[in-house]
Amino acid sequence: MRGAVDIDPAVPAVKRAGPRGWSALTDTVLLTVAMLMLWQAATMFLGHEALTSPLATARRLAAIMTDADFPAHAWETGRAFGTALIIALAGGLTLGIALGAHRLSGQVAEPILVALYSIPKVTLYPVILLLFGLGISAKIAFGVIHGIIPVTIFTMNGVRNIGGVYFRSARAMRLSAMQTAAHIVVPAALPEIVSGFRLGFSLTLLGTLIGEMFASQRGIGYMLVKAMETNDVATVMALALLLIVLATAASSVLLVIDRRLHRNVGAQSGD
Repeated sequence: MRGAVDIDPAVPAVKRAGPRGWSALTDTVLLTVAMLMLWQAATMFLGHEALTSPLATARRLAAIMTDADFPAHAWETGRAFGTALIIALAGGLTLGIALGAHRLSGQVAEPILVALYSIPKVTLYPVILLLFGLGISAKIAFGVIHGIIPVTIFTMNGVRNIGGVYFRSARAMRLSAMQTAAHIVVPAALPEIVSGFRLGFSLTLLGTLIGEMFASQRGIGYMLVKAMETNDVATVMALALLLIVLATAASSVLLVIDRRLHRNVGAQSGD
């Protein structure tokens, strides 16, 4: 046919797409460069005493990470955060499946969970200290109460949206509650579960750090509050940069998985 363009099927789609294949990477690089330039401009406007430059912050972070005391602080934060994250994800997943499967319980619990989620968690810290005392247990508990609610809500909504035919099939095959949850509920609600995990990850990290800032003698949160007390702007900026990089990297991985799962669900629905 005249005017038609022959496309070799052997040529990869990325090559046929041209610049669009790497447009997302280009946008990310440009955004990062723009943020660094804005950061540098803000440093020049406010002064190094109020805001250190990107290069000075990176140098200070390198000095902190090579310090002999940093591994102990990082291990304390990592241990508390890892434990809190496991509890928040497992607990939120279990509660979300239970509340989503039992519609009446979910309808009663949802406004309560939303109300609890809207409460500033800092106001609950005295209660946490009374229950768990000073130490790693309070930090873990504070991280859990930040992360478990969004995981529960996302999982519950994901289970609610599962078609009734799946549950009828489970009853027809005489699957137990555990088998139904493992082989039907979790795979069907996986995109929403991953979205809840992504939000729960960030909030659990935030809660753990806040817990360290209030009552702790070790950890990155403790280092942050000590730097703020002594007006050590360089250390505050360096630790903030470290946390931002780690949280962004983990969130980006979860975001890629989240988008791929939602894309696969959309493609299956279109079929």
